[in-house]
Parts: sequence; C-alpha cells; structure tokens
Amino acid sequence: VRATGPGGRLLKEDVLRHVEEDQEGPTTPGSTQSSEPSPAPRTPGREEQLVPMSPLRRTIARRLVEAQQQAALLTTINEADMSAVLELRKELGEAFQEKHGAKLGFMSFFVKAAIDALKQVPQLNAEVRGTDILYRNYFDIGIAIGSGKGLVVPVLPNAERLSFSEIEKAIADFAARAQAHKLKPEELQGGTFTITNGGVYGSLLSTPIVNPPQSGVLGLHAIQDRPVALQGSVVIRPMMLSLIHISEPTRLR
Repeated sequence: VRATGPGGRLLKEDVLRHVEEDQEGPTTPGSTQSSEPSPAPRTPGREEQLVPMSPLRRTIARRLVEAQQQAALLTTINEADMSAVLELRKELGEAFQEKHGAKLGFMSFFVKAAIDALKQVPQLNAEVRGTDILYRNYFDIGIAIGSGKGLVVPVLPNAERLSFSEIEKAIADFAARAQAHKLKPEELQGGTFTITNGGVYGSLLSTPIVNPPQSGVLGLHAIQDRPVALQGSVVIRPMMLSLIHISEPTRLR
C-alpha cells in the first residue's frame, strides 16, 4: 500500500485506492498477472438449450450416415398422372369405408404399384451382400411415418398378400402408434423396400435416403393440378412427381 499522508502516514484513501486497484487488475506495463474475462452479457431472445438425443434419434442419424457412406446412389424422377386414382377414390371411397371401416387412401395404391414394379425389377427388392446380390420372392414394404421423435419406418410383412383394406388399416395403425410412441422394435426391423410420402408435408420434390441394407426407396410428393400436353392439346391434370433412389450395384444384372 502506498502511503500519501503527512510524514508517510497511511490514510483511508490509500487503503481504498489499493483495494480498487486489486479489483481492476494490474495496469502497469510488463505485468504478467492475468484475470478471467467477464462473460459477455446475454442478449434477450438468444437463449440456448442443450438436449441429449434419444436412442431412437441417434439410431436414425447413424443409419442415415451409413447409407450415404456405404452405397453409390442413383436417383431417377418420373411424373405420374393421378387422375384415375382420384376418380376411383371418389367413386368407391364411401362404399369402401362403410364396408371396411377404413378410408381408401393413396398409400394402398402405391404399395400395390410398387410391388408390381418390384416383381418386374427384382434387383430393387434385393440386398447387396459383399460381392453378391440376395434376391427375395417376398415383399416386406417399409412405410416411412413421421413421429414426435423423428421419422420411423414400420414394415408391412408379406405386403403382396394384403388387400387394399388390410394395407390401409395397417398403415393407420402404424401412424397412430407412432404418434403415441408405441411401435414395437420388431416392427421397425427388416423390410425389403421402402415408400415415403413427402406429399403429406406439401413437398414437391425431395431426395429420400435408402434404408440400408435395402436397395431402394420410393419417394412420393404433393399432387398438384398442372397443364400438360395430351393428344395435341393442353389440359389440366393432377400430377405428382415420384422419385426412386437406388443403390447402384443393384442395377447390375
């Protein structure tokens, strides 16, 4: 403490000045003493929250990364005229619901169409194992469903044996239990091919990721009225973009 009083006496002011200098830190050149910087003031409305991922979300993230790293993927996009399906649903929808207690949705049409296509192109219902391709004569179709914990893909086993009403009831049950987090682990395993419908979120085009070890995924999108050329005339049709994402080795015959 530096005394400034008469005759070298220590004054109250000397003590207060010394305490204040200690709190502010050294200001003399060459001093090596350091102090921790005070944290920056937090701006209102910019709060942060660190939340650990659930086991389900960690598994989803891991599998998506694996799909990108372990497969050479090819994408092809097509456009479908949905007029016939819309007319059929309009004509038979009410009677279908009265008879089966389920709505005649779009997914049953897509599942049936996908199975027919997979029979014609069996490489897409196959699995790459090392240098071999494992072909299957059954069709376990995964249906991508959004839940509060992320995207889940419950599987319709032997979907080729199911009727339209059985498919619609099973998907409705999957969706309800996905929201309630009551899907069973075994219902999320296996699958030979996946269908995902981004159209329910209004998506016009997306690039779904193959669910390994499957070889392909079909992405469906929003149906929109658009002008198209038909027999030399421009007409309005309900059109939908469909996309298939496949693992490149399955194209080898």
